[in-house]
Amino acid sequence: MAPKTTPPFRADHVGSLLRPRRLLDARAEHAAGDIDDAELKAVEDASIRDVVRMQEEVGLRSATDGEHRRGSWHMDFIYQLGGVSKVQDELKVTFHNEEGDIEFTPSGLRVTEPLRSEHTIFGDAFAFLRDTVTRNTPKLTIPSPSMVHYRGGSAAINPEVYPDQEQFWTDLSAAYNEQVRALGELGCTYLQLDDTSLAYLNDPAQRSMIDERGDNGDHLHTRYIRQFNAALADRPADMNVTTHMCRGNFRSSWVASGGYDHVAEELFNELDVDGFFLEFDDERSGGFEPLRFVPEDKYVVLGLVTTKKGELESKDELKRRIDQAARHVPLEQLCLSPQCGFSSTFEGNDLTYDQQVAKLSLIVQTAEEVWG
Repeated sequence: MAPKTTPPFRADHVGSLLRPRRLLDARAEHAAGDIDDAELKAVEDASIRDVVRMQEEVGLRSATDGEHRRGSWHMDFIYQLGGVSKVQDELKVTFHNEEGDIEFTPSGLRVTEPLRSEHTIFGDAFAFLRDTVTRNTPKLTIPSPSMVHYRGGSAAINPEVYPDQEQFWTDLSAAYNEQVRALGELGCTYLQLDDTSLAYLNDPAQRSMIDERGDNGDHLHTRYIRQFNAALADRPADMNVTTHMCRGNFRSSWVASGGYDHVAEELFNELDVDGFFLEFDDERSGGFEPLRFVPEDKYVVLGLVTTKKGELESKDELKRRIDQAARHVPLEQLCLSPQCGFSSTFEGNDLTYDQQVAKLSLIVQTAEEVWG
């Protein structure tokens, strides 16, 4: 099979990587006032150089900064949008794992002014990554527009600012559109918009929750797809865009369950991206049957390698599952990755650095044997 030279690559990964102890300590020292911004940045820079080198050494063709400058995969971006205010609400999120449940009450948001783009969010971070890679394609991850709406819904939007919520959606997509344009000017050719909502909405319990707060759980995904496309409408011609859909990832725990059946037809046929990073690491993700809706010009990155535990998968089992997926979408449209990031928040998942590297190496080796 001919080599794939544009993203997503046959062996790829979602984005976040485990934070080393020195970086975690530096963040704590900075929060306590013991080191200044410049000292924290120096630690971040060194940490990112290390993880870029690791990604290149294991044989990946893309490289992220591991999200090592962030505390959270999404809120660090969203709080920098003009018009968004950080609040501490009482809405608890219950994450599940094999040992039990974790109650998490993250900071929330309110839309208190008209939404707007005020500066290139993560622009400096991308520029550093761009100048640090030696051969890999630098990849930037940002949250999708849906993430500004999903958790709080209409209740998080000040009705005095947006008496007509259609204007909210218009302004949100316009702000994102400007972000995408500006990142393209910085040389970003691989952008990933991460999204939990389009995966959560496959879970009947999540749809019921959306209904109870006054939004339409059965059809909200069509609104999100429409606004996602509006955000990408003017992207540069040389920018490859993917999305990653996850059912929650916090300290090796998850929120939602359910296959992609509810959103699959609209998602795969209407979302204007080049590739889909999809969780398929266990039974919570359902089967591969929804992939029958994937059109011939889109790629599916199979998230078969879990980031939630350190045990290494079998290469033969990965190949068997790739063969199963290929019954529904051609093999040449498939790629391989972990099912999610290794550290969506700074705490990270329950595995070691060496286990993380072993999983990335396994993905590269398996992809080489399957696709050449």
